[in-house]
Amino acid sequence: MKQLFTFVKKEFYHVLRDKKVLFILFGMPIAQILLFGFALSSEVKDSRIIIVDYAKDIASQQISAKIEASRYFDVQKTVQTHQQIEDVFKEGVIKAAVVFPEDFMENLSRQKTAQVQLIMDATDINLANQISNYLSSIIRDYQQEQNITGALPYQITPEIRMLYNPQLRGAPNFVPGVMAMVLLLVCVMMTAIAIVKEKETGTMEVLLVSPMRPAMVIFSKAIPYLALSIVNICAILLLSVFLLDLPIKGSLFLLMGESCLFIITCLSLGILISIQTSSQQVAMLISLMGMMLPTLLLSGFMFPIENMPIPLQVISNIIPAKWYYIIVKDIMIKGAGFFAVWKETLVLAGITLLFFLISVKRFKIRLE
Repeated sequence: MKQLFTFVKKEFYHVLRDKKVLFILFGMPIAQILLFGFALSSEVKDSRIIIVDYAKDIASQQISAKIEASRYFDVQKTVQTHQQIEDVFKEGVIKAAVVFPEDFMENLSRQKTAQVQLIMDATDINLANQISNYLSSIIRDYQQEQNITGALPYQITPEIRMLYNPQLRGAPNFVPGVMAMVLLLVCVMMTAIAIVKEKETGTMEVLLVSPMRPAMVIFSKAIPYLALSIVNICAILLLSVFLLDLPIKGSLFLLMGESCLFIITCLSLGILISIQTSSQQVAMLISLMGMMLPTLLLSGFMFPIENMPIPLQVISNIIPAKWYYIIVKDIMIKGAGFFAVWKETLVLAGITLLFFLISVKRFKIRLE
């Protein structure tokens, strides 16, 4: 019994002295609880919408005030025409638009009924349904308040229009997300074991004594996976168009160019992981666990980012999949052009350059 106690004590010392094991035991569960607790929320909070008030009467202003006072919505700039509504939807700035017709108050007074148009960005069908339900609820509350105060028995009917996805199909939502997730995981995981495999097999010495510079070694590792990933993208797009009946509304050339940029970003991240690790198991663990959870939770694919706390919204900006997901939705689903996604493109290019420069700097020309 005493020997058993001695060995148990020894194992405790080993565990407590190993920072990596302590991180796995305590750090990862805490991080996952915090991420899932704050990110997995179906509640609508601070969703950006616009109000288009053609009526400009008391009733429309009162309903607008109730919407603005709600904690569920963040009312953005006011637009005046339907063309401007379409433009701000393509910019990806807003999730919904509330449109009051010119004869809104007149219809309420004379006919005791009126309509309010609710236009939703239905590329995310779950969020679109939630926002439409929240807005309809606010309108019903206003209607009940007016009836209780002795006014005419108003009946305000929301006319809901789902933009970009009127059939409320799931493909326009999950195809861009799956493209981002598959490319990120495959590219990062494949390149993460590229250089570390050379270390383990003992062939790194051959690369180090060659006249090639570190940048050329990195390029040589990344180019085959770039070509294979482009084939992967073509297969995904073919399946989406012909099997899932999801046409590409924007420029195919622009979509492929943006996809190539995202692939290069993922390859750069994988090379960086490969340089920093010493075994293939560690590299695969980091590429799988370290990339999958942030991609699923913080890219906007499964859960709206605007519903998350501010710290998680800030952290999401360093997730490459977030920017690619926005780009694919805008080009493939909304039919937007380059001027609608140039900011996201610039962010991806900056992240790629940062990963590549760090990889070149951290590349060791001598084995330890």
